[in-house]
Amino acid sequence: MFAYVIVSVLLPRFELVVASGDRKALLGEPAALAPEPGKEQKIGEVSLAAEAFGVRRGMRLGEALARCPRLALLPPDPLGVADAWDAALERLEGIGAAVEPQRPGLACFDARGLLRLHGGRVEGVLDAARAAIGASVRLGAGPTRFVAIAAASRARARRPEIVREASALAGEPVGLLALREETAVLAEPLERLGIATLGELAAVPRAALADRFGPAGLLAADLVAGSDTPLRPRPASERLEETLEPPESRSGEQLERALEILIDRLLARRERRGRTLRAVALSATLVEGGTWRERIVFREALADRARMRLALGGHLLKLPAPAEALRLGAERFGPPHATGRALFDDGLAQRRARLREAVRQARAAAGPDAALRVLEVDPGSRIPERRAVLTPFEG
Repeated sequence: MFAYVIVSVLLPRFELVVASGDRKALLGEPAALAPEPGKEQKIGEVSLAAEAFGVRRGMRLGEALARCPRLALLPPDPLGVADAWDAALERLEGIGAAVEPQRPGLACFDARGLLRLHGGRVEGVLDAARAAIGASVRLGAGPTRFVAIAAASRARARRPEIVREASALAGEPVGLLALREETAVLAEPLERLGIATLGELAAVPRAALADRFGPAGLLAADLVAGSDTPLRPRPASERLEETLEPPESRSGEQLERALEILIDRLLARRERRGRTLRAVALSATLVEGGTWRERIVFREALADRARMRLALGGHLLKLPAPAEALRLGAERFGPPHATGRALFDDGLAQRRARLREAVRQARAAAGPDAALRVLEVDPGSRIPERRAVLTPFEG
């Protein structure tokens, strides 16, 4: 038994499978994820049939269509991917694993603490992980993160791969470096230099790799030598989000009003327990199909509605199309909110603190709808019910 037992969980083409939805028959044909709206025109994950035409992830759209004119382009679904991947990670955590997500469809965890729970053998942990995720998952185990990921990449659906040491990967292609974000840029240059396998890469002097590729080259030398950085499991997460589905698709000023409502509702949730928000995820379901998602990390933890609206309002301009639904979710919490900063004088801060306390007590006695405010949504509408809505009041 090796000193460290790292298990890698790989769901091939995870983003493409989620985006295909009920159209999974498309995966048997040349298919790829279309470029995300507003970003560089490069395709996402591709199907096996598309790879047969030489189409690869990250290829420019024009080149991909030139290689495969009948390539089917699926609209990306970052919101669906985030939800499905979070659910998969929660199932892994349900077996006791402290999971480090690499990217959607790829995660690692240290299995040493789980061995006694699952028969004292690595195979028992792998069986538990398969039962949690599903039969299509590919599982690998090894002494380091890189070795485990490489093992999972060559594993089969119902046959996990266990690699005892990094030297066992000497015959594997150098393209395995693309499985790590930090070394992905090295795969193509090394192949052009005639270095085709990990064993050949291990024979290259460390100083030469550092001189040619910098920190990425040093990390690649460590990976093939059997050394890797420690795992950094994600902290325990709480699902706290609010969704608004307006009667009509919205954009512009109406979308800003919808964002205000979501911020008010999120701050009014009892589950927040007075904590500030360090990072949030703003996402939308688009009228033209597909979804949009943006993760925003605040410069400092916030619990102020006005400052959050200013921080998030600019991101609405990135929406590529009108939204059918808007969602705001808490990604990371900060410390509990103190009495707040005084913007002008101490008297104003004290009055706001007393108002917040009164609202808190009213909600504790009568529920979240005990304190509401009127928010204008569409003042020019001919339908009175659409001119304004009631939203939770924050002092």
